[in-house]
Amino acid sequence: MADLPTELVPLTSEQRDIVELTRTFAREEIRPRARAVDEADVETPWDLWRRAGEVGITGFMLPEEFGGGGFTDVFTQALVQEELCVGDLGIGNLLCSNGFFADPVLELGSAEQQREWLTPLAGADSPMTSLATTEPGAGSDAASITTTAQRTGGGYVLSGQKAWISNAGEAEQYVVFAKTDPALRARGVSAFLFRRDTPGVSFGEPMRKMGQRAIVCREIFFSDAFVPEAARLGEEGQGFSGLMRTFDISRTVLGAAATGVARAAYEYAADYARTRRQFGKPIVEHQAVAFRLADMRTRIEQARLMTWRAAKRLDAGLDATAEAAMAKLTASETAAYCTWAAVQTLGGWGYSREYPVEQWMRDARLEEIEEGTSDIMRLVISRSV
Repeated sequence: MADLPTELVPLTSEQRDIVELTRTFAREEIRPRARAVDEADVETPWDLWRRAGEVGITGFMLPEEFGGGGFTDVFTQALVQEELCVGDLGIGNLLCSNGFFADPVLELGSAEQQREWLTPLAGADSPMTSLATTEPGAGSDAASITTTAQRTGGGYVLSGQKAWISNAGEAEQYVVFAKTDPALRARGVSAFLFRRDTPGVSFGEPMRKMGQRAIVCREIFFSDAFVPEAARLGEEGQGFSGLMRTFDISRTVLGAAATGVARAAYEYAADYARTRRQFGKPIVEHQAVAFRLADMRTRIEQARLMTWRAAKRLDAGLDATAEAAMAKLTASETAAYCTWAAVQTLGGWGYSREYPVEQWMRDARLEEIEEGTSDIMRLVISRSV
């Protein structure tokens, strides 16, 4: 546990165990497969998903009452996410994706909905899930989504299109956000549960991405897709507030993910600098390299502590919208810097696909975009000034 400043936030024995489990899984299972997963481009690594399910990683964040690991606090989820993403950012985000699905179900769902939709996720053979918000014309501005849910006999008819949806077509269970009253903007957004085989739901081809290729993204098309009233999460119009709470959690957890890939880049670059010799001495002894490594380590500590602060505020029931945005902004830009710095430290070798740092630099770019771009994060933070 030497990599974590636990003198500030002491861990319970259960937290130490889950950190050690995921650290070992990242080292022995994820990192050896990462390059092949990246090269496969648009294929979900089901072998890693199933293996992670067997050891309890895909359901660790679910309540014990549904068979999960019981680590429902955001702080422990951040600890786990960082460790997994030291192994590989895309794979780490994939293996914890059921948590993003679970958040709105826990926030808005009835006891019956939670039992029906979350219990299957806790087993060794957990199905994959997905959260569908983004549209071709609506990204961070979730209030402007145009997918509609029109009331009909016994339920709703969904019509519209989603884009860049993680796990779309691969997942079996989905939460989708749609307008039940388009005139009300944010107050007209509602959330619905549906399954992959719902009539009227179809999926586009896998989208080819720069990085984080472990997560397959597709468009989702709704053509008069019927969902029963029992599939609505909460009341009509509550979807947006539930989504904002989900964003606070997901942005914090993604801050931990970005910290993980930054840490991987720092550790790799530092090891390389100790063994690579130039001008008669290890390059770590050259001031420019040593100062770059110092900057990397400092930024990682900043990112981690800001992420932990946001997590602790969420767990205490305090407002953390600005803190989550600050954590994601700092950590994502730290990941971009540290992965660039690792490539720079390795020089020409860093530019080669023979070494993982070039992939990490590609992977890190998404952290400044997903769940709100860095520009959006600055806007969110500015509203709290």
